[in-house]
Parts: sequence; C-alpha cells; structure tokens
Amino acid sequence: MPSITTIHESLPYIDPDTTPSERAAAEALIAQERSLVPDDPHHALLPPPPPPTHKSPFLTPLLTTELTRLSSSSDPSKSKLTALDLSRYEAPDPPSPTALSALSPPEAAALLQQTLARAYTAQTYIASRRAHLALLDAYGKNAWLVGNYQLEGELRALEAELAGMRREMDLLTLRRREAQAQAGPEMASLEEAWKRGVGRVLETEAAAEGLRREVLAERRRIAAARQ
Repeated sequence: MPSITTIHESLPYIDPDTTPSERAAAEALIAQERSLVPDDPHHALLPPPPPPTHKSPFLTPLLTTELTRLSSSSDPSKSKLTALDLSRYEAPDPPSPTALSALSPPEAAALLQQTLARAYTAQTYIASRRAHLALLDAYGKNAWLVGNYQLEGELRALEAELAGMRREMDLLTLRRREAQAQAGPEMASLEEAWKRGVGRVLETEAAAEGLRREVLAERRRIAAARQ
C-alpha cells in the first residue's frame, strides 16, 4: 500500500488530541479496510518502479528483443525494419530495353506509366522534404524559442494560480480555526449540558426500575399474605 503523505486541515481544532492507543486502533481499522480493495498500480502516491536490469530504463523488453535481433543478424537486408516501405521514395530505375522488348506494347506502356508515377511520387516527396528542411533551417530556431517563451508564460501563470490557491487555503484554514476557537466555549457548555441530561435520564431510568421492582415485590408480598 502507498504511504499517505498528504495532510488535510479538515479536523476540528477544538477536539482533544487522540491518545496513542486510540490512534493505533484507528490506523489498524483503516489498514484493514484498505486491504480489502487492491491499490491502483498507477496511483500518484506510489513510488516509481525500480529500473530494469538492462542498461536503459526506457528500453522495454520488446525493444530489447528487437535490438538484439538487429545486432545479431548477419544479413543487412534482414536487419532493417520493414514497417515503412522507403523504396517508393527512391528514384526508380527505368526498365531496360530488353525487358520492354519482351512485352507487348500495352504491357510496356503500362510498365512505363507505373515507373513514371513512382518517379513523380519520389520527386514530390523529396521536393517537400527539401522545402521543409529549408523552412526549419530558416525559422526553426525562432519558432522553438517562441514556443519555449509561451510555455514559460503558461508555467508562470500556473505557478501564480497555484500560489493564489495556497494562500486562499491558508486564509480559509485560519478562518476555520478562528471560528472554531470562538465556538469552542459554547460547544463545551453544550457538551456538558448534554452529558448532564444523559446522566439525568439514566438516573431517572434507574429510579424507575427500582420503583418497578419495589412495586413487584410489594405485589408478591400481598399475594403471599392473601394465600
């Protein structure tokens, strides 16, 4: 179970402090109740997981297996990742005249059309990449600095809002403490009056029970005398 480190100022200030035995009993009840419900593995108060045995904590077992496969493969063609087909962005080789002569005119035209389409695709991709790299070289640094400046502004605003909320919490805690301190004597007098009232009720019930027993005893005596 995670260790609870957050303290909430929500308990009454006028109540007396608990004794060590009372606190231990309350903590035992809390632990028993919490043991019935498993903790969330992604709980914010849980300590970070221990680092794995491999070199970097960011390498998952799947990545480790893939890197081991790539490093142990002797065939360069099999050691590359094939998730992305980069051949479509490479300049295609034109079909050889021998291959074209072996095909019929419609088939040769279709092959040339396919090769031309691939060449257009590769040219468009390379042109867009060059444009993007040129824009990144010209404006990337300024865009990065502006982005950092905006993030710093958001961070300052959030920190100011957090500080304001903490000040409001402190002021609310002080007002609660003051209000409870002012109401403390009245609460104490009401508690004493309640205790006296309960004591009187118990005394009345005890006296009524004693009177009932006396009445029963007197009835038994009268009944015995008549016999």
